[in-house]
Amino acid sequence: MKKILITNDDGIHAVGIQTLALRLRDEGYDLLVVAPDRERSASGHSMTMDRPLRVKKIEKSRLSGDFPAYSCDGTPTDCVIMGIDAMGFKPDLVLSGINCGPNLGDDITYSGTACAAMEGLIFGYRSMALSLVCFPGDEKKEFDSAAETALEIIKGLAKHPMAEDIFYNVNIPNLPLGDIRGLKLTRKGTRRYRDKITVVKTPFGGEAYWVGGRIYDELHENTDVRAIADGYVSLTPVHLELTCFSALDAAKSGTMEAELSAALKEKVNRKH
Repeated sequence: MKKILITNDDGIHAVGIQTLALRLRDEGYDLLVVAPDRERSASGHSMTMDRPLRVKKIEKSRLSGDFPAYSCDGTPTDCVIMGIDAMGFKPDLVLSGINCGPNLGDDITYSGTACAAMEGLIFGYRSMALSLVCFPGDEKKEFDSAAETALEIIKGLAKHPMAEDIFYNVNIPNLPLGDIRGLKLTRKGTRRYRDKITVVKTPFGGEAYWVGGRIYDELHENTDVRAIADGYVSLTPVHLELTCFSALDAAKSGTMEAELSAALKEKVNRKH
């Protein structure tokens, strides 16, 4: 596993992606970095389809090391598409991160970081989202620790290969490497945001709405939010199959399908 495509949602010049790329370059991996030209957090799985996209090579003097890097004026999902389809890079692994902030529980539905890894999986490549659980007020952000953690997980894929239909969502506590208690294989936990809307005054006397909120985690056993709270790295295999098979089987065992089908046929017959 030598060829790695790296992207993120914090932008091409973010510390997390630079730290990750430099560490993997030093380890001898063949890299291509394609990331948004600016912050694109919480962009989810959005794709730009209403205008052309531009890709620009980043000069080595503006990087933390000597590796091929490009900015894209689109979303993280766009960046994966550009790297693979437009630039012809066929990776052994797609990495998204290292994100500055957690992507735990229900965050993965909003996260540009997680959804870039999802796009890699849709292309058919092994993919992983990497997030450092840090916050703006933290005195230090342990990106070096997160990069070493990522490297060990990548090396571990040789012995423990990923299933073809999942990507890994990895969250790393904001701790020095020596203080991390280990790694837990987890399921997606529950993360809620309370008081999501803050009303702010505009300069012209009107009102605007700031979306955010206070985080509330349900610390159930074997979840990603619990692992992070306990000082462990969380690794959650994420499946793209969203069908609830128990609900599907329950509905098909009853009369729902037949009744709705008959009602639709009757409506069609009346129109004719």
